[in-house]
Amino acid sequence: MGFSLTGSHVIFFIAAVIVAGAVSGILVAVTTNISTSLSERGDRLVEQLDTDFEIINDPDNIPTSGNYYIFYLKNIGGKKLVTTNDTFHLFVDGEIVEKANYYFGDSSIQVSEVTEIYVANSEISSGDHTLRVVGPLAVEDEFTFTIQ
Repeated sequence: MGFSLTGSHVIFFIAAVIVAGAVSGILVAVTTNISTSLSERGDRLVEQLDTDFEIINDPDNIPTSGNYYIFYLKNIGGKKLVTTNDTFHLFVDGEIVEKANYYFGDSSIQVSEVTEIYVANSEISSGDHTLRVVGPLAVEDEFTFTIQ
């Protein structure tokens, strides 16, 4: 004695419910993963937007102090910046400045505050140059200036 037509339909129905449940579970997992990823990305974007700074020197008159040129860095972001040689990197004309050849006047600056960056005179000759400062989260500012 075999299954009746109704028995076959019940088996196919149960199989369809199992497949639908599996597909539904996969879709929930993928949706949750995408949602979490977008949330994390949004948090990183907010943090990056809160991290901003600008070099505010007069490009034709770079002050000096001893054997260092002085550049002024203003925090124009929305949170405190830690200003160390580990959180900021300097490039002059595309060449990285060694950590031993620059330092900051303050270890951190609050919003709207200004600090000094002291760059060794040996790193910059006379003429036109570009200073690029790369800070936390790869936020950067470029400044073109002339040394007389």
